[in-house]
Amino acid sequence: MEFKIIKKSKRSRARLGLLKTQNGVVETPCFVPVATQAVVKTLTSEEAEQAKCQILIANTFHLHLKPGENIVKKSGGLHKFMNWQRPLMTDSGGFQVFSLGFGKDLGTGKILNAHNANIKLIDADESIRSGNQPKEVKITKDGVYFNSPVDGRKLFLGPKESIKIQEDLGADIIFSFDECPPPSADYKYVKGSLLKTHEWAKICLKVKKSRQTLFGIVQGGRYKDLRMESAKFIASLDFDGFGIGGEFGSDKKQMVAMLHQTVKELPDEKPRHLLGIGYLKDMESVIKQGIDSFDCTIPTHYARRGMAFINLKNPVKIDLSKKSFLNNKNPLDKNCGCFVCQEYKINYITHLFRAKEITALKLLTFHNLYFFNTFVEKIREKIKKGKL
Repeated sequence: MEFKIIKKSKRSRARLGLLKTQNGVVETPCFVPVATQAVVKTLTSEEAEQAKCQILIANTFHLHLKPGENIVKKSGGLHKFMNWQRPLMTDSGGFQVFSLGFGKDLGTGKILNAHNANIKLIDADESIRSGNQPKEVKITKDGVYFNSPVDGRKLFLGPKESIKIQEDLGADIIFSFDECPPPSADYKYVKGSLLKTHEWAKICLKVKKSRQTLFGIVQGGRYKDLRMESAKFIASLDFDGFGIGGEFGSDKKQMVAMLHQTVKELPDEKPRHLLGIGYLKDMESVIKQGIDSFDCTIPTHYARRGMAFINLKNPVKIDLSKKSFLNNKNPLDKNCGCFVCQEYKINYITHLFRAKEITALKLLTFHNLYFFNTFVEKIREKIKKGKL
């Protein structure tokens, strides 16, 4: 991999870059759609590329469970397996294991913030403390023991296993194995978690045999000193780039402040990827802090629930499950260049969604991805013109 910064903003830390891999070049900053099971849900690989996707991120944990990395390896690796000719990332599996543990126990996701109305704030006496273990997962200094959600088998995933699986999958960019602590974890728990993540980072570097690009992951939760400690430590190791994961605080202001401090500790010449955050309203803010790429399920997740994003200048989403849209003969977005907006009307897509036709999900997914990728494309143009 080669990462070249081609322009730095004079107004912020934003920068334009080129991320060169053996499977193509990615213009940064960029949005990275999630292809959990080696597919962007409802789309073919060709359609994902037509929706302006430059790079995808697949899920190590889920692909390990099924079909298994051996199947993928025997098929020539992920690129050939899914017929994707452009760059690919795979995550480490750390967040998914967390989801089986405290995430499942508490009914919470990674980020404890106002974006998700279903996540309740945890009282002090409900916080996860040092020594606590989730019900269905055992976290040790070596890795994580858990039962397969597919067939109940007892499995173990640690840094060595994660790297081996990712090497067999064969993505261009892979990530070190980390523990993603729950949003309600107290300081002592996050501190202990961080020590494991740092030890695992060193092991990942030691055991990697392939020529794949390896990103180290910065953790530290919502604690500023731990974030800075983690960033300094991971930056001191010989990683090709960096992932920034975990929870950043209870609101956007805290997240931006935490990112500001974190990125400051990372070397300027290496790429930085923000894991699991991609709200449209946050994109400019995180890019202004020097983030080069970020992944999120939002465009595909909302598409499968009948939601379409429209209006690039002031993005909003419309809910096509509502009967009133059956009378709307306009395209989803008259200013959008995607084939969905050129060829189909809102009332037809609404009919398909309300009739539970799979094609509705495909059309909405394609449009949303095209919209998100175009949105970030416009941000790159702003940086180029010195407006961000």
